[in-house]
Amino acid sequence: MTTHTQRIFLIDDHPVFRHGLRQLLEAESGLAVCGEAEDAPGALESLRAHDLPDLALVDVSLPGSGGIDLVRRLRVLHPTLRCLVVSMHDEHLYAERAVRAGAVGYITKALKPKAMIAEIRKALRGELAFSEGTATALLRSAYGGERRQSRYANLSDRELEVFELIGRGMKAGAISQALCISTKTVERHQAGIKQKLGVAHSSELRRIAAIWLSESSTPRPQHDPAHATDAVLP
Repeated sequence: MTTHTQRIFLIDDHPVFRHGLRQLLEAESGLAVCGEAEDAPGALESLRAHDLPDLALVDVSLPGSGGIDLVRRLRVLHPTLRCLVVSMHDEHLYAERAVRAGAVGYITKALKPKAMIAEIRKALRGELAFSEGTATALLRSAYGGERRQSRYANLSDRELEVFELIGRGMKAGAISQALCISTKTVERHQAGIKQKLGVAHSSELRRIAAIWLSESSTPRPQHDPAHATDAVLP
């Protein structure tokens, strides 16, 4: 009896993480990595030129437009392609946006390898894939958190990422490195966030971001791309 090998495409701008994830996946029976890309344009080009994989693993913090926007575009261009968002960002902050964009789930890079493989296999079966507790948190947000979250609903996906990192106490230079965008782009996003939230001063923006983060997320380490590799390196 021949077992069908399920093909997975990796979209992440950190080569070390992609390398570790490839090793993790290809050590599993019935799974194979069929390609990689470090940004949205590269992913769109590769997926257009080759047979579609069974699953695309998409990082939230891609250079340029970002991972959630890429998921939206992929759902339009390739409606049958399943996308699972994988990120260092807290699931409670981005999972709902990812699912609304068309993803089949959202998991963090901090998951242990066995747990990550289990969620990836769920996504390949067409099931929603989340870390433990996230589905409950999403339901709680849907039924009881509209009023608290509505103030931030107008923030774009990238603005929300910047807002989160401001809440973690990061300066513009550190945010630009974490998100692989220029400092000027970070500053432009900060100005847009201020305008949408009706905030005049950066100190007030930092205070609001810290409060929002503490109310919206589960405790986790500060955003550190290097830390992400620990979860998947063999």
